[in-house]
Amino acid sequence: MNPAPVAPFVPKYGQLLGPEANGILVLEEVILDPVAARKEQHGFRAAMASFALTMRRIVALRLCIAVVAIANLPLFLLNTGWWIYAVSLTLVVAVHAAVSWLNRHEPRIRQRRMLELHLHRERSDNYRKVRDAVKYVIDAPARVNENLYLELLAAKRVALHLAMGTVALLDTSDDSAWKLQIVREIPQAA
Repeated sequence: MNPAPVAPFVPKYGQLLGPEANGILVLEEVILDPVAARKEQHGFRAAMASFALTMRRIVALRLCIAVVAIANLPLFLLNTGWWIYAVSLTLVVAVHAAVSWLNRHEPRIRQRRMLELHLHRERSDNYRKVRDAVKYVIDAPARVNENLYLELLAAKRVALHLAMGTVALLDTSDDSAWKLQIVREIPQAA
């Protein structure tokens, strides 16, 4: 009784390509949905723009409060009369209340916007695939920056870790499924 010949184990990834590949090692390969990727690109950009706009509004409000507080001093010093004390006191109380409100609510606003970005990322199958592939290949943080994902969709080729020569290549030639390959070039011996 002859045992059946066992096929040698060939890993799905991490194998050298043919000689024409010139020492390129495929570390990970992922298939992305192009329709979802196009929608996500717009959604990620909109979510980040909304977060940036909220932070700019908070900074503008803080600057406005500072201008009102600084403008109160000459008003107080250069005028006489009892009414100026009432106006100055009202301005001081209003500035204090506004700064206290901002200090209490700004972290909540920032946290809510970050949560919206996080939920947007987690709803994206493509983003999770890219994040998991990059995390698996290189010792990366748990979250891939969405800018990296957007840059990949825009540029089709992104250097992930220059010291190791790891590059993410997005092949968009097949419009029904985009193929993402994370490859590393192995230096050839001279």
